[in-house]
Amino acid sequence: MSYWLRMVLAAASVAVLPAGAWAQASGPRASPGLQQPQLRDDEQIMPSQIVPAPPAKPKVAAKPKPKPAPAPTADTDTDNNPPAAPPAPAKPKLAAKPPAADTDPDDPAAPKPAPPPKPAEPARLVTCSGAFAKNSGHLRLAQAYGVHNVEFTEVSGDDGSTLMASVLFPTDPKRRLEVLWDDDTQRSGTRMMVIDGQSTWTAYKGIHLGLPLAALEKLNGKPFKLMGFEKGGMAIVSDWNGGALGLLTDGCKVGVQLKPDPKAAAGTLEAAGSSQEFTSSDPAIKAAKPTIGEIIVGY
Repeated sequence: MSYWLRMVLAAASVAVLPAGAWAQASGPRASPGLQQPQLRDDEQIMPSQIVPAPPAKPKVAAKPKPKPAPAPTADTDTDNNPPAAPPAPAKPKLAAKPPAADTDPDDPAAPKPAPPPKPAEPARLVTCSGAFAKNSGHLRLAQAYGVHNVEFTEVSGDDGSTLMASVLFPTDPKRRLEVLWDDDTQRSGTRMMVIDGQSTWTAYKGIHLGLPLAALEKLNGKPFKLMGFEKGGMAIVSDWNGGALGLLTDGCKVGVQLKPDPKAAAGTLEAAGSSQEFTSSDPAIKAAKPTIGEIIVGY
């Protein structure tokens, strides 16, 4: 075939190729022998059919977790950072007391109720009023000091005889007090109260057993008169000489007997014998160093 005929046929074949296939076949990245398929009109994608992708949501940054406190090490500087004090020990809880209503009184293990407080004992002071007033009696003493603390019994008289009296605390020498009545049958009408022995009862102005002669003079405010010492006995105050101890109220009088010092010499007692009356300031009386041995408060 001549050269010109072959050129004409080649031009004709190129003219019949679709424009798209020509474009694809002639592209710079076209693969030799690769052809794109032809799409129908219903297979074409219009620009309006393209849906843009939604914008990506920004990520929220996570909250940082708190770092645990570093454990103390042996290299800790104890001068600048002293160790923390240990926690205080927990206080033990007290066991709740069971209600009283649930306690069985017959149970020997059950706690016993506390005894009621004892009533205060009246002062051991002999006055001329109250239970020792002139119109008092045995019943009134029992009401004031307790029925079991008063006993109507025999007591010794000065001349060796026996008398009936109501005795307070008869088994306790330090609290013993004898009360004699005008009417022993009714046990009423106070006649006198006798403080002797080891009794710790006191009378007007604090007069008590064992009080020295000088202290008794001071309470009276002046010297007083007394009979001399009987043999082996006492010296009886005969007159307070207008002193304070002779001015008791409510018709009361206080009588005192003084006993000599056991160490006094026999000659001293003979010089102050009972055959005469002395003043408390007399040297013969002072030499015996007497103290109160018995107190009588009476009407």
